[in-house]
Amino acid sequence: MPIGEFCNREVVIADPATTVLEAAKLMRRHHVGCLVVVESLAGARRPVGVVTDRDLVIEVLAQEVAPEKLTVGDLIAGDVATVGTGAGVFDTLHYMREHGCRRMPVVDDSGQVAGIVALDDYVGLFAEELTELARLMAVELDREGKQRP
Repeated sequence: MPIGEFCNREVVIADPATTVLEAAKLMRRHHVGCLVVVESLAGARRPVGVVTDRDLVIEVLAQEVAPEKLTVGDLIAGDVATVGTGAGVFDTLHYMREHGCRRMPVVDDSGQVAGIVALDDYVGLFAEELTELARLMAVELDREGKQRP
């Protein structure tokens, strides 16, 4: 299955100039643990970073930095790891592991934000798949019991 069919299409985004305080309020308002930081170029929203609730705690609160004086652009470093909508679900998981990312923006062919995938999404997927496997085993045992009493 392509990650574009599996990812969450409702992405909460922020501009690099968004203050950390505003970012925290966005996360609270939308009940999310991260924001995708985007630069808008000619109307296109391209991801430049991801800021998480953990970033706010470790980099701002624990350092006793005033959250209204820092921007999310100050918190992002280096290139953001993204994955295209056509990548496979399991290939994306491997890519996330390679980059040490719990959350990864999904981009379309033009590099614009199309969605986001998180480790939590995989937990739900695997739980569903394991449930189906358990049901299969139960059906198989039941069938065998009826065929070979």
